[in-house]
Amino acid sequence: MSQHLKQSWPYPELVAHRGGGTLAPENTLAGFREGIRYGYRAAECDVKLSADNVCFLLHDDTVDRTSNGQGEAKLKTMAELSMLDAGGWKGAAFAGEALPTLANVAAYCRAQDMLLNIEIKPCPGRFEETGRLVAQEAARLWAGAAVPPLLSSFEIDALRAAQAAEPALPRAFLCEDIPANWREILRELDCVALHCDHHALTAELARDIKQAGYQLLCYTVNDPADAERLLAWGVDGLCTDRLDLLPARR
Repeated sequence: MSQHLKQSWPYPELVAHRGGGTLAPENTLAGFREGIRYGYRAAECDVKLSADNVCFLLHDDTVDRTSNGQGEAKLKTMAELSMLDAGGWKGAAFAGEALPTLANVAAYCRAQDMLLNIEIKPCPGRFEETGRLVAQEAARLWAGAAVPPLLSSFEIDALRAAQAAEPALPRAFLCEDIPANWREILRELDCVALHCDHHALTAELARDIKQAGYQLLCYTVNDPADAERLLAWGVDGLCTDRLDLLPARR
């Protein structure tokens, strides 16, 4: 699987960050709808586990910033999470937007032919089980899909657990600064790609990663001039908050 994907990257150049970037509440179906509205064919989202082990979308360890609730996400059941308003903080037009499950997002993305990068985003102390359960759920939800979701994470233990649970799903190592041992990490986890903060990338590093046979995605690229420079370096994908400034290409 990984060797095939290294040769034939199925994802488009532009990826909508957390569903719809800054144009809608992050990690909600409203965000994914914005992505489709702007012609995006791929999105990224953060997935973690509820107290009762349901895979759902949320970036932070607490629900405080992006909902009308309070407290640690890992202590709340999916029934409790589903009662929260995850859109009102972004504006009245989004009031009542729910925290979606990965199953909700899978149904939407598959119906819209939208590809997905799932960032495995474990709450503290739940790295391995989150990697395992998110990978298993992704494999189930995208069974038979022409292009499976791409799993990425900052947490090596989560990626290692995902690899053990569902080795056929493609994986990417996610980092801010690119570590000196990136080759060893990608090889150990049998990754197809490296995802990094675009500020950490140089033309030389981009060349080395590409020559090693890996795909390369940068986040969070919101300036058209940065986008052109990175693409000229051979970067395969750009994750952006500004769907309105970076028009979907292909």
